[in-house]
Amino acid sequence: MTLEWRNASKVYGKKKAVDDFCLEVPRGELLILVGPSGCGKTTSLRMINRLVEPSSGKILVDGKDVSEIPVTELRRHIGYVIQQVGLFPHMNVAENVGAVPRLLKWDKDRIQARVRELLDLVGLPADDYLEAWPAHLSGGEAQRVGVARALAADPPILLMDEPFGAVDPLTREVLQREFLRIRSTLKKTVVFVTHDLDEAIRLGDCIAVMNEGRLVAAAAPGELLLNANPFIRDFTGEDRALRRLARLSVGDTIGQATPIAPGGFYDGTGAPTGSIRTDASLKEALSLMLEAGESSLNAVSPSGRHMGRLTMEDLLENAAGIGVS
Repeated sequence: MTLEWRNASKVYGKKKAVDDFCLEVPRGELLILVGPSGCGKTTSLRMINRLVEPSSGKILVDGKDVSEIPVTELRRHIGYVIQQVGLFPHMNVAENVGAVPRLLKWDKDRIQARVRELLDLVGLPADDYLEAWPAHLSGGEAQRVGVARALAADPPILLMDEPFGAVDPLTREVLQREFLRIRSTLKKTVVFVTHDLDEAIRLGDCIAVMNEGRLVAAAAPGELLLNANPFIRDFTGEDRALRRLARLSVGDTIGQATPIAPGGFYDGTGAPTGSIRTDASLKEALSLMLEAGESSLNAVSPSGRHMGRLTMEDLLENAAGIGVS
């Protein structure tokens, strides 16, 4: 489904939490909302499922004003994941994940099959977690269950409000990686709020930067990091070139590199010495070059095939945005 904020505003007293917000999200795109605390990003997200009603303007889903859709019907077609997870403590994992399908009166066998499918999808083996209780889950496990529950009825839209913000950095990285894998499988329209710019750059198709309730800019991560707007440059920080390298993979760039003959040793767990896998980031490639004192690396596919050669010059050009959209 497509989403659109059309001149949407939200006023609390004399304060405009969201001010004339206009933005479209194409079907299947992952939009990240970022900005300083209090900029209106969470309010903008909550307008979509009517947890917040706009003071003026409209929110459209597939061209239809959400204010014309009964709240219960609307929310059953929109998955919602929050930082605090909000699992029902009196229900086990299977019951939590199956909550919305039960409300939709799915039959028991269908619910059980869907719960197992989703637990496996989020990396929690069903046989180990079906009967587990929320109080016994780690933060990362609980967050995965929250994602599974939001996906249970196969909603076309997924809203995520700081979903990984309450876990430690290592778990957060794992969850981000798993979410990218899940999203590549499901192709849903996603609106994702975060305060973490690196997370936004890693996950988003488009990043919308807000300030004082207004949209400052919306662009693909690589384009945003090249934006000359003073607020954007200040917000993205001095290390935006490294952030750009973190977004791009070796495989994104290797077409520009010099092809070499296939072959070479590969042990199945990583690239051989002097090489880097094509699914690694350019930031990882830069780190490896600096650690090894090398000015180039062989690029190796996950299956072990040599795909080309990545040079320091390639990295510098990508960091500067030369020839890369």
